[in-house]
Amino acid sequence: MAERIEHKPEQSTFEIYVGDALAGHADYTEISGVRTFDHTVTEPDFRGQGIAGKVVTAALDATRAEGLKIIAGCSYVEKFVAENPEYKDLLA
Repeated sequence: MAERIEHKPEQSTFEIYVGDALAGHADYTEISGVRTFDHTVTEPDFRGQGIAGKVVTAALDATRAEGLKIIAGCSYVEKFVAENPEYKDLLA
């Protein structure tokens, strides 16, 4: 099934869909050019498929493109950045 990622700034979240089903999301708060990613969720039916990594990759790439920095407020984003050093420059 096709996957798509949507940034919903009005809800401070990046969502990933598999087909029409919401498979996961990465939520953030943004203050003064810094996005604190505080919660990453993969819905139970989609766990073990790399969904969280895909939505976090898209969220961090979009954050970089917008010229913002991040704080890894949730353990998943913290681990993701530690394992993917190409994103360490985003850390505030």
